[in-house]
Amino acid sequence: MFNVRMEMPVIIQGGMGAAISSWRLARAVSTLGQLGVVSGTAVNSVMARRLQDGDVGGNVRRALAHFPDQEIVRGVLRSYFLPQGRKGRSYKLCSMPSARPTLAFQQQVAIGAFVEVFLAKEGHEGLIGINFLEKIQFPNLAGIYGAMLAGVDFVLMGAGIPREIPGVLDRLALHAAVSIKVNASGPSDAPEHRAHFDPRVVFPRLELEPLKRPKFLAIIASSTLAAHLMRNPTGKLDGFVVELPSAGGHNAPPRGA
Repeated sequence: MFNVRMEMPVIIQGGMGAAISSWRLARAVSTLGQLGVVSGTAVNSVMARRLQDGDVGGNVRRALAHFPDQEIVRGVLRSYFLPQGRKGRSYKLCSMPSARPTLAFQQQVAIGAFVEVFLAKEGHEGLIGINFLEKIQFPNLAGIYGAMLAGVDFVLMGAGIPREIPGVLDRLALHAAVSIKVNASGPSDAPEHRAHFDPRVVFPRLELEPLKRPKFLAIIASSTLAAHLMRNPTGKLDGFVVELPSAGGHNAPPRGA
C-alpha cells in the first residue's frame, strides 16, 4: 500500500453511478497513489439498501458511527436497518427528490455521501473524490455537504454546466446556505427556479467548525464549455476532466474544438 498524496493526480478513476464506483473501488485506486472517485448518484438509496440487506461486514454502520449527529443516525437505522436482511421482501424506498425536498431526504442524502467518502478514505492518506451529475440537481447540494463532512478531497461534476458549484463549495466550507439554478422548461420570462440547502437548518446540532474546501474539477466535452466556465466563475475552478467522443457514450456528439 502506498501513502502517496499529490496536489493533482495522474490517474482519475471514473465516477460511475449508482455505486458502480463504490467506496471499495475508490479506496483501491487511492491506496495506489491516484484519485479514487465514488459515485454521488442516489447515495441515500444505496445506503438504505445496504442496511436493509443486513449491512454485511458492518461497514455502513461503522461509517455512520462517525457521523457528527448521532440522533439523526439513529433515525436512519430505525428506518432501514434489518439485522437479518430483507428475507425476500421488497426494499423500503427513500423519498424522491423534488424542488421542495423534505428534511429527512436532505439528511439522508448527506449521510449517504458521508458514508461513501468515509469508507473510501478509511485507513490511508490517499486522495478521494466524489462525482455528481449536474442534470440531477435536487440532491446535489446535500450530497456535496455530506461528502465535505467526511473530508472529501475533490468534487467532480459533468452532464451539464456546473458554473455555480465552485461558489457552492466556498460557502458550504463555512456551513453557509447555498442555492443553484434549476433547469426548467417554460416561457422565457418565467421566474428562475432554484434548489436550496441550508446546513444550519438540516443539521442544527452540528458543531460548525470550518470544513476543508475540496478542489473542483468540471467534466467537459468542448472548448466552448471550458471557456464559459473560465469566463464566469463563481469560485475557484481547479481543473477540467476532458471527455473525448470515445468516453463511453456519455457526452454529446462531437462538435467544435
